Amino acid sequence: MIPHVKNIVNSLNLDAPFSLAESWDNVGLLIGNPDQIVSSILVGLDPTNVLINEALASGANTVVTHHPVIFRPLSSINTADPSGRLLEKALSNKIAIIACHTNLDSATNGVSDILATKLGLRELSPLLSSGEKTISETGLGRIGSFSAPVSAEVFMKTVRKVLNLPSIQVAGKVPEKVKTVAVCGGSGSDLATEAFARGADIYLSAEIKHNTAIWAIENNFCIIDGTHFATEQPSVGLLAEKLNRSNNKQNWNITVRQSETESHPFVLIDGNYKREK
Repeated sequence: MIPHVKNIVNSLNLDAPFSLAESWDNVGLLIGNPDQIVSSILVGLDPTNVLINEALASGANTVVTHHPVIFRPLSSINTADPSGRLLEKALSNKIAIIACHTNLDSATNGVSDILATKLGLRELSPLLSSGEKTISETGLGRIGSFSAPVSAEVFMKTVRKVLNLPSIQVAGKVPEKVKTVAVCGGSGSDLATEAFARGADIYLSAEIKHNTAIWAIENNFCIIDGTHFATEQPSVGLLAEKLNRSNNKQNWNITVRQSETESHPFVLIDGNYKREK
């Protein structure tokens, strides 16, 4: 079967229904022709000029990202700016860009599922249900448990390994033993109280607000800010896996690649920092 862009969109909709996206979000095919034949697919977290350049270099004419390339209504497109240059580059080279954002956050086997699974958690359930009666076990965040409690040292080491971070920020009291953990890939500060109410020993998310960190300290609750990139980066491999499964099932005979150019936007600077020339 020769796949078209609309086939890729339909496949993603089956795995992570677009109906699960938050009302403020923008998902699905955001740039491109649904009837265009797909040569190959590149999957990434963020729609950037670097990612589009990687697609051009690899011959991919379809890009699937977690974060949407068009998030808010555009009042103008200035092609001298990076965002305008990206749109111009994608359109002039006929590169389709598809976003799977909060629909993948809430979907079964989505962003938080892969994060929780990599940590070793079991018996996962949504931290905040989507309310979709026709789609069970969907919603934001996940909460689960280890088969047996682990020490704080072991847990923190596992977190750093899974997130590929040399260090992590923690607010509140770290428990000696960790059994139940709640996670939310990406910006999940607002779900901290729900994690606490559900009995989590620790809550792992990103972009934790200052007042939420203070609240955690006041309540002797442990919150880990694992950064937006690191907590959601595993979802890139997840998307690639979902697309490869459809690729094999539908006999598309195309290449699905995960970006090799993306990296964490923040770097750590120690006391030996020297300004780059």
